[in-house]
Amino acid sequence: MQHILLVDDEKKLTVPLQTAFQRAGYQVSVANDGHTGLSMAIVSDPDVVILDVMMPGLDGWQVCQAIRKNSVVPIIMLTALDDSVDRIRGLELGADDYLVKPFGFEELQAHVKAMLRRVQLDRDVDTRQIIEAGELELDIEARYLKKNGQRIELRQKEFEIITLLMTHIGKVVTREQLFDEVWGTDWLGDTRTLDVHMSWIRAKLEDDPTDPRYCNTVRGVGYRFESPE
Repeated sequence: MQHILLVDDEKKLTVPLQTAFQRAGYQVSVANDGHTGLSMAIVSDPDVVILDVMMPGLDGWQVCQAIRKNSVVPIIMLTALDDSVDRIRGLELGADDYLVKPFGFEELQAHVKAMLRRVQLDRDVDTRQIIEAGELELDIEARYLKKNGQRIELRQKEFEIITLLMTHIGKVVTREQLFDEVWGTDWLGDTRTLDVHMSWIRAKLEDDPTDPRYCNTVRGVGYRFESPE
């Protein structure tokens, strides 16, 4: 049974959501403050964390950042404001998805299913592979990328994007394929999320992010990873 951890201080929200998810066949744990939520995220090893942003004491941003230091569990942030600044902040801190309040149970469940599908695909793929391209070395099984022998720190989604691109060297990977493979076919968020992640990747990989050698845009279609050789 897949385990959901729901962290939100609004019991009028957590109680009906817990009931609905349990009826749908999930195990559900609930924390009504950030400190408890963080402890449960580390100790109980959930499959997905649903995390509210605005909580007294330890807020959702702080909890998300702390979870990411210890776990790669998918995190769905709940925010009361449809603000792109908040969404980007959440992504920078390690969140995988976001949902704006108010929302229906079916919408939240669709986001949860997309995250769980992505995790399952990762587990099913045989990733015992090392790919070398120019100054870069990608070890998919060990989940690291090196440039000139130095490790590059990548967020989870950044690693998944670069893995997809480097396993298709010289070929165009469409935006639709990237969303399907990295975020899941049920992705309901802002499509600009991909552009933000690509800008972060280029800043880490390229000597000149404005004139990339590796991650090239195919305008109107997607991206292509080029090996300098």
